[in-house]
Amino acid sequence: MPMSNWPGAALAWLGRQGTRALAAMVFIGIALPIGGPLKPYVPEAVFILLVLSFLRVEPAALRAHAARPLFLAGVVAWIMIALPALLLFTTRLVGLDKSAPDLMLAMILQGTAAPLMSSPAIAALLGLDAALVLLGMVTCTALLPLIAPLFFAEFASGVFNLAPITLGLKLFGILSGAVLLATLIRKVAGPTWIARQEQQIDGVNVLILFIFVVALMGDVGARAIAQPLLVIGLTLLSFVLSFAFLALTMLVFAATGWRQALALGLMASQRNMALMIAAAGTGIPDLTWLYFALAQFPIYLMPQILKPLSSKINAVHAS
Repeated sequence: MPMSNWPGAALAWLGRQGTRALAAMVFIGIALPIGGPLKPYVPEAVFILLVLSFLRVEPAALRAHAARPLFLAGVVAWIMIALPALLLFTTRLVGLDKSAPDLMLAMILQGTAAPLMSSPAIAALLGLDAALVLLGMVTCTALLPLIAPLFFAEFASGVFNLAPITLGLKLFGILSGAVLLATLIRKVAGPTWIARQEQQIDGVNVLILFIFVVALMGDVGARAIAQPLLVIGLTLLSFVLSFAFLALTMLVFAATGWRQALALGLMASQRNMALMIAAAGTGIPDLTWLYFALAQFPIYLMPQILKPLSSKINAVHAS
């Protein structure tokens, strides 16, 4: 291999590491406490990740899988309205908004977030219906600037000083900017070139995710030593919520078949809190940041945890 090709080969190798790289980055981020200087650049990292994700979205694939608009509307309503309403009314019922407003803000950011931009790729790695997840993720993300401000107006008053209309405008600006830049790159480079660079794009994704995770996890090690019970409790809470979203969604959509139900459950449980944090901007309380960091554990580890279940469901589906 010519020396001039080694950067692309290195990126391609990194991109092929898949879920192993995602799981390893969380622990590397804790082991390397260098996240402080990177923390202010989390919004920029989120924007780059969005551009890379939209760069991989094929408009033709979305049109081809949009043949069931009523079903899609049901999926979006469940993920973007029913689940966050269930979570936030429950947290209000137990008085979390009064006893722990910073944690309540974390629940608002997690509950109202759209699915992760990487959820279709993760679904594909698990052998699930990635096309359905792609369509659902894009639709949920497109509607986020309209839906999230409604929940903020209802639940964030007195918890966080950000006008719902401001949140909606920021979300729209971030998303539309990422779509426009990805569209421009696709037009200039061409879909053939992008397809050839798939592994390299995945490698860049891993690098940006590494910066992102290191920025988040920089304080986790010190907080775990200083406040072990708090860190353990918040980590357990993040796992409980992720798997509750997964299980409830699978039950709701069980009639469509367990393979499709698991794909939708994965999408519902993997929430793009990073985009919400980027839109919320500065002033996020420390406890909210800590929960946000610890919530990366179920996000990055869930693909490995779900592998045995997905293999069993796929085997039954194929028989």
